Amino acid sequence: MKIKKLLGVALLALGLGGCLGPDHLYGSVKNWNAGLSKKDWVNEIVFVGLYIIPVYPIALFGDVVVFNTIGYWTGDDTINDPGKFPGFTRKD
Repeated sequence: MKIKKLLGVALLALGLGGCLGPDHLYGSVKNWNAGLSKKDWVNEIVFVGLYIIPVYPIALFGDVVVFNTIGYWTGDDTINDPGKFPGFTRKD
């Protein structure tokens, strides 16, 4: 039983060795949300809704566990760079 646990931890460590990466999927969702409306309060409601659904957590988990790991081991980004975060406008 201890050998299985040790093997599982070793495989996890090898698989997630490059998980610190650009998080392009999460950035794409974030940029889409920021550009959704010119009203910041609308973007905030959508932001909270996407956390409740849970789009943001799934996107971040996908980046950390899948896409950043693939990018680390292959050297290719699987998702295009979403660009700079446009920020909030405060045009309310």
